[in-house]
Amino acid sequence: MAKLAIVTGAGQGIGEGIAHRLAKDGFAIAVADINGETADKVTADLVNDGYTAKSYHIDVADRERVFELVQKAVADLGELAVYVNNAGVAFIDEIVDSAEKDIRRLLDVNLLGTYWGTQAAAEQFKKQGHGGRIVNAASLAGVEASALQSAYSISKFGVRGITQAASKELAKDQITVNAYDPGIVRTPLRDGIDKRTAEIKGISVAEQQKNCLSEISLGREATPEDVAKVVSWFASPDAAYITGQSILVDGGMRYQ
Repeated sequence: MAKLAIVTGAGQGIGEGIAHRLAKDGFAIAVADINGETADKVTADLVNDGYTAKSYHIDVADRERVFELVQKAVADLGELAVYVNNAGVAFIDEIVDSAEKDIRRLLDVNLLGTYWGTQAAAEQFKKQGHGGRIVNAASLAGVEASALQSAYSISKFGVRGITQAASKELAKDQITVNAYDPGIVRTPLRDGIDKRTAEIKGISVAEQQKNCLSEISLGREATPEDVAKVVSWFASPDAAYITGQSILVDGGMRYQ
């Protein structure tokens, strides 16, 4: 059996890009997503391209289901090598107007979902006895907080904290833990962010996107493939000595 990579939130956007890139790198892919239909589609695309993949319907906010995901994927596809905590949600609103249910849901998925995934992956890696890679989705908003994204920024600063803490605890087991910090990536999630931001600011979506583009030194938005290349590197032998790090993938919007 091929080495297994589990990718959460792999039904679209960045997660889909990561799934395809890691499949190309030789991993069997567990395509995990809360949307079973999109997960099945990505899996079908991978299989049609000659790769090994299986889809799993999961809400990463449910700790028990996350541990079950790891157990099922290992039983179906082989030994775990890489776990990518990519699943995430976002909403746009001013702090004073942010609804409790939206805040709690976002933190449950983005922050606790990453915590549960890290726990489940680490448990499996320790059982296997020869290390592994955990790769987490942070964000530019977790390096410099964004207006209208207070809860999202909190969650992504937290993901960077989990990444650093876990890397120190798990290093003795040869488990590396790193994170990628995307900037503006054109995905369905980003489309929703731009639409709501434009609405609050009283401008058009086109103006909102133009304003964001002006902040990118390289002059273009990222693609899911741009982010997937960084994840691929974290999962590769070349990154064996890298742990506890987060890398901005933002075309030069900010510098750490």
